[in-house]
Amino acid sequence: MDNTGGGSFMRNRRLESFLDTNSTANGKQTPKILVREEVVRSPKSDVYVEDDGWISALISCVRIVVCFLSMMVTTFIWSLILLLLLPWPYERIRQGNIYGHVTGRMLMWILGNPIRIEGTEFSNERAIYVCNHASPIDIFLMMWLTPTGTVGIAKKEIIWYPLFGQLYVLANHLRIDRSNPSAAIQSMKEVAHAVVKNNLSLIIFPEGTRSKNGRLLPFKKGFVHLALQTRLPIVPMVFTGTHHAWRKGGLHVRPAPITVNYLRPIKTDDWTEDKVNDYVRLLHDIYVENLPEAQRPLH
Repeated sequence: MDNTGGGSFMRNRRLESFLDTNSTANGKQTPKILVREEVVRSPKSDVYVEDDGWISALISCVRIVVCFLSMMVTTFIWSLILLLLLPWPYERIRQGNIYGHVTGRMLMWILGNPIRIEGTEFSNERAIYVCNHASPIDIFLMMWLTPTGTVGIAKKEIIWYPLFGQLYVLANHLRIDRSNPSAAIQSMKEVAHAVVKNNLSLIIFPEGTRSKNGRLLPFKKGFVHLALQTRLPIVPMVFTGTHHAWRKGGLHVRPAPITVNYLRPIKTDDWTEDKVNDYVRLLHDIYVENLPEAQRPLH
């Protein structure tokens, strides 16, 4: 049911993270966040007309600067919290998620894009969350909308990203060495072991990189191997419109409408290693079916 309860959605995502009493320091139970399907700011139309005039560019510049300064403040605050929690790795993951809920929602509010969120009944699963990736905004949405008790997987070089990279490591999220195939396979095994041992969820971009034009790229096999090792269900998160809002390599943020759609979880209990390519095609086809024509692959 659609309504305009954006503030309520934000408060549910943020306050339930702080007040949840089900979490434990040893990570035996994944905290749950109670959310409802809501519209944060409902787009008025599916058609977006770009405005590249100087006024739009000036507003974009101001918003990006405010985002950066705001992120510096929250990053500094949570860095201190995470340093105090160094002996407790699971609590660092949880606080890293709370940082993401607060910071991601704040950054999206500053950018001002109309956002529609669908399928939130699937947003609290213990699962492998997968997202298509065409814009820096995807990272803000991922930070905000994944549940507490979720770890990300990124290339090892993320530590050199200003502010975000250092906090990512402090929050005990996971890194892999993509330049070395054998090391990457071993890293994936370690990731799966850590997820099962600590009862965590995962978030991953199956394309492995950001699309330049918003069109869906081929999927890599990493998410399938993680599903085979953890037996977690896969929850697709379909992002539409983010490539219009903030393009790869650009610094012009446009007020394009954005939709986030959680799809029904895909069970992996009966998956087998001899059908890895089939599972990759299965998920890719699901995204193709749920993306608008402008974001589907050309072939």
